[in-house]
Amino acid sequence: MNEFGTPHEVWALAADGETVLLRPPGPEDRDRVLAMHHAMSAENLYLRFFGASQTSVRETAERVSTPGRVGCGALLALTHDGGEVIGVVEYNGDPRSGEAELALAVADAWHGRGVGTLLIEHAVTMARADKVHTLVADTLPWNRPMLRVLEDMGLPVRNRLVAGVLNCAIPLDGDIPSTERYLTALARREALADVASLVPLFVPRSVAVAGAGHRADSVGRALLRNLKAAHYAGTLAVLHPTATEVDGVPAFPTPDRLPEVPDLVVVAVPAEAVPALVEDCGRAGVRALVVVTSGGTPEQAARVHDSVRRHGMRMVGPNCLGIAQTDPGTALNATFGWVVPAPGSAGVAVQSGGVGIALTEQLNRLGIGVSTFASLGDKYDVSGNDMLQWWQADTRTSMAILHLESFGNPRKFSRIARTVGRTKPVLTVDAGRSAAGRRAAGSHTAAAVTPTVARGALFRQAGVTAAQTLGDLVAVAALLHAQPLPDGAAVAVIGNAGGAGVLAADACVDAGLAVPRFGPDLEADLRALLPAGAACANPVDTTATVDGKTLRRCVDRVLAAGHVDAVVLALAPTALGDPLGDILEGPADRGRPVVVIAPERAAAVELLPAVGGTVPVYGDARTAAVALAHAYERAMWLTRPRGTVPALIDVDRGTARSLAAEFLSREPDGGWLPPRECARMLGAYGIEVSPWRQAFDAEEAVALARELAPLGVDGAVVLKAYGPHIVHKSDVGGVRLRLVGDDAVRAAFTDLAYRVGALMESVVVQPMAASGVELIAGVTQDEVLGPLVVFGLGGVTTDVLGDHGARLTPLTDLDAHSLLAGSRGAPLLYGHRGAAPTDTAGIEDILHRLSRLADDVPQLAEADLNPLVARPDGVTVVDARIRLAPRHEQDPYLRRLR
Repeated sequence: MNEFGTPHEVWALAADGETVLLRPPGPEDRDRVLAMHHAMSAENLYLRFFGASQTSVRETAERVSTPGRVGCGALLALTHDGGEVIGVVEYNGDPRSGEAELALAVADAWHGRGVGTLLIEHAVTMARADKVHTLVADTLPWNRPMLRVLEDMGLPVRNRLVAGVLNCAIPLDGDIPSTERYLTALARREALADVASLVPLFVPRSVAVAGAGHRADSVGRALLRNLKAAHYAGTLAVLHPTATEVDGVPAFPTPDRLPEVPDLVVVAVPAEAVPALVEDCGRAGVRALVVVTSGGTPEQAARVHDSVRRHGMRMVGPNCLGIAQTDPGTALNATFGWVVPAPGSAGVAVQSGGVGIALTEQLNRLGIGVSTFASLGDKYDVSGNDMLQWWQADTRTSMAILHLESFGNPRKFSRIARTVGRTKPVLTVDAGRSAAGRRAAGSHTAAAVTPTVARGALFRQAGVTAAQTLGDLVAVAALLHAQPLPDGAAVAVIGNAGGAGVLAADACVDAGLAVPRFGPDLEADLRALLPAGAACANPVDTTATVDGKTLRRCVDRVLAAGHVDAVVLALAPTALGDPLGDILEGPADRGRPVVVIAPERAAAVELLPAVGGTVPVYGDARTAAVALAHAYERAMWLTRPRGTVPALIDVDRGTARSLAAEFLSREPDGGWLPPRECARMLGAYGIEVSPWRQAFDAEEAVALARELAPLGVDGAVVLKAYGPHIVHKSDVGGVRLRLVGDDAVRAAFTDLAYRVGALMESVVVQPMAASGVELIAGVTQDEVLGPLVVFGLGGVTTDVLGDHGARLTPLTDLDAHSLLAGSRGAPLLYGHRGAAPTDTAGIEDILHRLSRLADDVPQLAEADLNPLVARPDGVTVVDARIRLAPRHEQDPYLRRLR
């Protein structure tokens, strides 16, 4: 977990979905802190102060409202409008010991609503930023609410009874606050709070439409018509300045004039009117908004966001199509689209309204239908992460479909998607894969992380099924909805036309599936079923004379043999009729997926009824194969363990962070670390660079070469040009290899100085490293996804070969292993043609250390270890560069609203 304190002011959700404001206290808060304590019951005051002393109350109010105390911190929880203090957490300690006393108080009316837990979560992050390694809470043994809060945090708690008081110590050092137990507990609390906050949005008891004027063709009238046509079960009203009714629905001029405060207001008024209306809704007590209006200015956007937060509302939009919920108990269709979502099992969230309409139409056509639909638009508040958590709790939703152009908090998205994906497939379209508009990359590592690589890393780790096109997404959704997952990649192709079968087999192989030849027993059984001239290997060509019932028996026999994990049927109508009808007379579920390719069908994919279910029928072989390959990838992801982030005890975070701070104080705009500081930062994380020295003239280079030569292969050394503006040394001819003797070193220095010119500030002298497999390992900060660890084949050809993989930090043991095993250079690492395998454990260890460094030092913009030479006896970092940039990143897992 990154160590950064709570921002100046954030909003977050209590356990019941209420919005609360968290911020550090100031002198102006003293009286409000006093008021909260004075309103507490005698029992709660006794549990907090071990007595009812008003002196203790006054001392607490003075202490927490005095900013700038070294080694101490405090945080207030207030009602969403910031008017009333409802909770206080503080820690007070000695910076020299690293231990601090933790104290918590929550207003009586807010007990049991998760405010205390929320405050402690943020206090933990603040304390770590203040270099506190242990928080200690003293509480009475019968203070069960406080003990329950501490126990439920997910952090280890060491309890010790001293003189009748329970001393609860919470260690914060090392990786403890980033353990899976803590992050899982935090995510569980966030999910419960998030779902509770979204109930007024998706299951409102009453709805009002603003902007449904007299014009029948207005967006507001379309919203009203759709709400009525869906037979919305709650109370429906219109907000209109003059009308008393619109389209038979009663109308009222302002939110406070409505007979009852609506849970949800759908806003379709002009952009300039939106901020005032949103503020009026908040003052009236409205809980949720859908703003379909587009075209607002940045100033209007800021006013809307401020009103939503101050009044504790949740909002979808602006600039969106609307939302829908097809549960018959709610029957909410607050969209202005012409396609009505049919009741079903797919949760759909999109940013583009047009994409939402297209997806809804296809899901309706297939019979999958929609459980919940949300067009998120500009995502001022509700995001894809919120929708995933809603669908996780929704028993009607069996698959989640996202079409998002951006991820507000991709690290949190990854964790949520991973959790949801264990029980429900999460599908998306990998939109935005091009590099257009991306900044120019500096190092080889940064150049390797194209948008495709970066987003691929996110989706791969999260277990998200990422299709390349909207059509492929629908094709995969149909297969996952209708058929079981395959256990492996082996596919049998059976067709009644030879050419169609060959095309299907090619498509399967192109998609990464296998089409293995059958064994002799299965081939013999098929020959007994089929006419002479049939091809009984794989693919199977039954010939056009075979009827549908025989084809069905072939499928059953192939599946019974157990050689394959799926069957693809490539069918064409013949003079004997259409064999597809006979296939569909059999069972839909045969234990393994069966898909049909029928080129004469007009649709790209259809779900046709069979016994007990449906069978997907595709119009072309490529689409069917891609869908099956995605199903196989999901099956494999489900079988993989989640992996663990290794604990690294020999890291010096303080030194690395100090080096970054010192460099950026000299270079506020950032830049490349000088060699000495680069080596120190890597060394603080146990990554040792091959021995090196820095020389500023030829004679100094000769002297240093004599010192290092005994460590090099055949007594040779290497000279590398160094200058703060030299990124790729090979591009400027800045490397000289295998130098033996004083004359060779002197001549090389002179030649480098001439060729590189003013760019060269000095040279780095190193012993010539033993040969091995040249690799690249590094880190780059993606503007959207955060730090990624990159790995692949390295050396001067790294950009040409393009063998790069990436994973988001923090790297698990399985992530590191998959980076090695998934590279095209994997055979070279694990032993190729009898060669000894390299030290793969050493490579993985370096990747883990880079991952931890990137998480601990957010100013690390790029790290480039290239080449990294791997041999059977170890791994050598031959060359390393680190670029720092001014950056302050918030803890990505801490609970906060956008």
